[in-house]
Amino acid sequence: MMLRLLLSVILLLNAATAMARDWQIAPDDGVALVTILQKAEAGDYIRLAPGTYKGPIEINTPLTLDGQGQAHIKGNGTGTVITINAEDALVRGLKVTGSGSEGEFKDAGIKLNKTAHRSRVEDNVVIGNLIGIDVHGARNALVRGNIIEGRQDHRMNDRGNGVYVWNATGSKVVENDIRYGRDGIFVNTSKKNEFIGNRMRDLRFAIHYMYANQSAVRGNISLGNHLGYAIMYSDNVEIEGNLSRGDRDHGIMLNYTNKSTIFGNRIEQGGEKCVFIYNAHKNEFHNNLFAQCQIGIHFTAGSEKNSFAGNAIVNNRTQVKYVGSKWVDWSEGDKGNYWSDHAAFDLDGDGIADAAYRPNDIMDHILWTQPAAKSLMGSPAVQLIRWSQSAFPALLPGGVVDRAPLMQPNLPTIPEWEER
Repeated sequence: MMLRLLLSVILLLNAATAMARDWQIAPDDGVALVTILQKAEAGDYIRLAPGTYKGPIEINTPLTLDGQGQAHIKGNGTGTVITINAEDALVRGLKVTGSGSEGEFKDAGIKLNKTAHRSRVEDNVVIGNLIGIDVHGARNALVRGNIIEGRQDHRMNDRGNGVYVWNATGSKVVENDIRYGRDGIFVNTSKKNEFIGNRMRDLRFAIHYMYANQSAVRGNISLGNHLGYAIMYSDNVEIEGNLSRGDRDHGIMLNYTNKSTIFGNRIEQGGEKCVFIYNAHKNEFHNNLFAQCQIGIHFTAGSEKNSFAGNAIVNNRTQVKYVGSKWVDWSEGDKGNYWSDHAAFDLDGDGIADAAYRPNDIMDHILWTQPAAKSLMGSPAVQLIRWSQSAFPALLPGGVVDRAPLMQPNLPTIPEWEER
């Protein structure tokens, strides 16, 4: 009986495969594509010849729509250009333009609605739409290898996001090139997502997290944005192997983010702060580079039980800014961090400096609260205070101490972006 049932299933699958059709469509007034999409059945393959096709269109059947890299779906300036409602659909090789500008309705180049589970959007060029690609409730969706450029005729805060992920558990955004939107990838109220190998430029935030737990941000590149990686109100996030170069405000910001790992990232040549940690607890910062910012690491608002080891804090104007009355140890066992301004010896040759490193003193605290005191920095009184603190560490006011600073940096490497 079981063998007969198995044979019946195999025959049905073979019959379904045999019935799948391969449609070849040439550009016309837009009627042919809409008609074929209505007639198509599960498993059909629709190939578009080079040319321009009128949008908007909807995909309500699990099929493949392939523009072969030369077809253009052009919207009419209202709503979303391509809406995917079907599970297991594939849209690839298209140029997509002409969405509306209504932020309230989330007008987009391509939208995956909440029924479009496991659908894929790959290798498209999505240009000049409000939102590039909107993953709106579709579970386990994939957005890969797309070029996404937002509108430039709006102020930055009025533009849409390159990729918007909302309540889309298990979705992946991989190897996309995103530019000229508001945020490159904005994820809200979602979990178990992966954002891997994307490049983001000329944006407000490269990646912006809100209420997104148990997710991964790996191997991304943020260049010249206002802020690189903004992780907010989220727990258990893996931030690994990312690059932030030349981001204006912060490279990484953790705001109410807990129990996350920040490992092997390069944050460099930034403006204000390489890292800003605000009311974020129990996070692990290991083997990162924080270099050439006004402030290397700024943490405040009672952030506690964060672990720092193996990092390189290099050539920042202020290496650490922490205002607190108790000591915070930034070393684990016999391993601390590398500090470019720590003049120390290693007489036993074990790679660990013989003296502890304390980045801040009483004068730093005074300058943070009374900036006008900078005019006194060269005075003999200030020099005497600083000498006294170095000679008698008990006079120091509390703050960060690295009891096992490294003599050499361990610099993470980030692969260069390969143009497609």
